[in-house]
Amino acid sequence: MKRFLKFSFVLLAFVAASCGSKQNGQLIGVADRPSWKGINPYGMVYIPSGSLHIGVGDQDISNTFVQRPKAISIVGFFMDDTEITNNEYRQFVYWVRDSLAHAYLDHFYEDPKTGEERIDWEYKLDWEDEGLEDLYYQGGDRFAGKKEYDVRKFVFEYQWYDWQAAAHDKGRSNRNAFIKKKKVNVYPDTLVWIRDFAYSYNEPMTRNYFWHPAYDDYPVVGIDWHTANAFNYWRTKLWNAYESSKTGVNSEDFRLPFEQEWEYAARGGHELAPFPWGAYYMRNSKGCLLANFKPGRGNYADDGGLYTVKADAYFPNDYGLYNMSGNVAEWTNTAFYENAYSFIHDLNPDIRYDAKDDDPEAYKRKVIRGGSWKDVKHFLQTNTRHWEFQDTTKSYIGFRSALTYLGRSINDNF
Repeated sequence: MKRFLKFSFVLLAFVAASCGSKQNGQLIGVADRPSWKGINPYGMVYIPSGSLHIGVGDQDISNTFVQRPKAISIVGFFMDDTEITNNEYRQFVYWVRDSLAHAYLDHFYEDPKTGEERIDWEYKLDWEDEGLEDLYYQGGDRFAGKKEYDVRKFVFEYQWYDWQAAAHDKGRSNRNAFIKKKKVNVYPDTLVWIRDFAYSYNEPMTRNYFWHPAYDDYPVVGIDWHTANAFNYWRTKLWNAYESSKTGVNSEDFRLPFEQEWEYAARGGHELAPFPWGAYYMRNSKGCLLANFKPGRGNYADDGGLYTVKADAYFPNDYGLYNMSGNVAEWTNTAFYENAYSFIHDLNPDIRYDAKDDDPEAYKRKVIRGGSWKDVKHFLQTNTRHWEFQDTTKSYIGFRSALTYLGRSINDNF
């Protein structure tokens, strides 16, 4: 009898709870979900979903089919309208510098939600504090008695998740088996301006290019592939910290664009466009050069820039992207394989390889696109593939960020 009364009470409580709820017994989903109207990141433009044909171009003049013809589709995404500039990248460098300074001065607090120790950014930094002396060059490392930051200490650790390995593991391993970490020095390698050119006077660029206000709006260079990824990891954390304080909803991660995303964006919506402006020629109807590259047999200044130019120089393509050809070549997320077009998928092609430090050098090749201020016309074509080692820094390679759009189309939010 007692068991029957207990069951009856539980059943009555369940019925009462059901009748008192707003669901009324219907399948209506979880209530009080946060709203999502998409984002519009500053300095980025929206590239709509679409398809394109990739493959044979001027690069494959011998018909070796290194670039086999293929029709692919790309999901919508955001992309920076310019290459990341010195001043934009400096925000990252200063954040790392300031975080080190706060750590030296023990400016921490305990996060009440996680119990973790975090930097208290409310503290105002006194750069004359003796506790910060280790941030500067000391003794014989000082040049001409100047007090300068020891940029070798500007180290940042970024993380990424190996989704491919996790998917194939099928839940057999702990999550930490797929969390990868790497420490990088975030200060640009300014010595590339000397190292890249033999018997060429470029010391003024080494001394001034990154820090001088004259070059604030020029593309950052001297950044290897790992450091570009670290920048995007930091940029994601910066954005999510802001968004979480308002809506509690994070966005997708900032990242380097994939090779085919880059080509799709560079064409500006024009099928088989050899250059971002759509034409086959490097000059407009007035005879003006349309990009910053190496015209003719080496007349660097003919296009208006001897080295790099401002990131928004020249006219943008029809998506609103500047300097997709010329100025600086750009890192992509994609690993370089000569025959990649033979086996990549036709939906959001993505071929990656996390090369280890002790891997053969050939495994460390990453695709770069767009050509640069020191390249001839051939490398500026939207379909020309080229590569560089992931741990290499150059005076002619920069990057821009991409961000996958969440949803069918940005027009759904209007």
